Amino acid sequence: MAERLIGIDAGGTMTKAAIFDSDGRELACERRPNQMLFPSSGHTERDPDHMWRAACEAISVALETSGTQPGDVAAISISGYGAGLYVVDGEGEPVRPGIVSTDTRASSLVADWHRDGRAQRNGILVQQRLWPGQPSALLAWLCQNEPEVLSRAHSITFCKDFLRRRLCGDHSTDESDAGIAGLIDVTRAAYAEDLFRDLEIAVWLDKLPPIAPATEVAGGLLESAARLTGLKAGTPVVRGLVDVTASALASGILEESQLVAVAGTFSINQTLHGTPRLSTLPFLQSAYPVDGFYLATEGGATSASNLEWFCKRVLGAEAGRAAAAGQSIYEVCNALVEDSLDRPNDVLFFPFLFGGPGGAPAGLLGVTVGHDLADVVRAIYEGIAFAHKADIDALTSGPDAASPVVARLAGGASRSPVWAQIFADVLELPVETTESSELGALGVAMTAAVAVGLQSDLKSAVAAMVRRQERFEPRAERSAAYALKYRRYSETAEALGALWS
Repeated sequence: MAERLIGIDAGGTMTKAAIFDSDGRELACERRPNQMLFPSSGHTERDPDHMWRAACEAISVALETSGTQPGDVAAISISGYGAGLYVVDGEGEPVRPGIVSTDTRASSLVADWHRDGRAQRNGILVQQRLWPGQPSALLAWLCQNEPEVLSRAHSITFCKDFLRRRLCGDHSTDESDAGIAGLIDVTRAAYAEDLFRDLEIAVWLDKLPPIAPATEVAGGLLESAARLTGLKAGTPVVRGLVDVTASALASGILEESQLVAVAGTFSINQTLHGTPRLSTLPFLQSAYPVDGFYLATEGGATSASNLEWFCKRVLGAEAGRAAAAGQSIYEVCNALVEDSLDRPNDVLFFPFLFGGPGGAPAGLLGVTVGHDLADVVRAIYEGIAFAHKADIDALTSGPDAASPVVARLAGGASRSPVWAQIFADVLELPVETTESSELGALGVAMTAAVAVGLQSDLKSAVAAMVRRQERFEPRAERSAAYALKYRRYSETAEALGALWS
């Protein structure tokens, strides 16, 4: 019986294809870089055809390295980054490069909407804040700046859905992607037509994709896709989920008492709610595919990408020496931090290399002649944990706040025991890690397992395919010290934002 599952995750920088068995064990994973385009200041785009070729190559090589025969694959499903925009013609071919959700070309439009009240009233319609990388802002920008795209467009689509159309010819999306896009009333899973009219983008209404279940087989693999991937034509292709929802599912989040913190390229922090969170609109909000929950998300580019920058730009020579000794630079950093934890450290790092709250700049404060590299790296680990805490504090404040009692940690930080312990001490919550490193791919492999009957439902898939690895309990003495340091961090970041802007 075919019991292997393929999950594709087209993320911010890489497109990955992972092969899992029916118990969620990762058998192989191949990663290929996406071709990013920066045609103008603030414009962040992607070559859709290059992303498609990257996905096909990753699948083909993963099949080979895992020894998986085409007939062993029960189903394939796709995850991808949320928001952004792909515009395609009637054949599904892109009429312009894809736009990535970090794009800021529409910032002035969104600023106008905030000034005239449209951002606030339309945010309520879609149960989340409006921001420049969402399709609504990008569609408005295209109307004003590239009207020829509208005349050539048959439909709009999102990252994962573009790839699925190439795989099986299906044109649709699911509730999670449409929700994260900020285009639907998430309580009804229906497009917010009043938003389109109010934002003067109603001309796009007839170009929206149908919304259908994430765990449904959308079609069989096309012959053309089979030739490029090495898979068997007709293999079931399952609709899948947007990456943040897939990651939450693969973290094993099933209850309102849990939260998930993904410390990767972005800081992603998520809680479950029985009804949409409305007292303070979250950055993102969408339906969760288990038990009628809603997933509220806060985050930004304030996470481990800051450490990656430091390692590449500042510790380049050290990274070379570590590699020669058979070590990763991240192993070196972990050892430095662990050795520094028993001495006082007032150094603060602000992980705002890609932009901070209120315009606050990135930087280090409090460094003296007595500090060394270990103190600086420790401050980076702590500063990133503080940035996550700021987002989690927003999720756990207000009348409809979550009240988590445990956190699931994913991303690069989850592979560092010393960093996971810092998260536990900063959040004052037990922190758990799971086995899988490719959460987006595993999450949609779960949807594939349900779609073809290998699992009865997503709850059963979580029970069978997610395994807790380690648990880190908060230490009272460290938590008390971090509470004081976090207060200084928060007050200083606010002051820096006011001064810098």
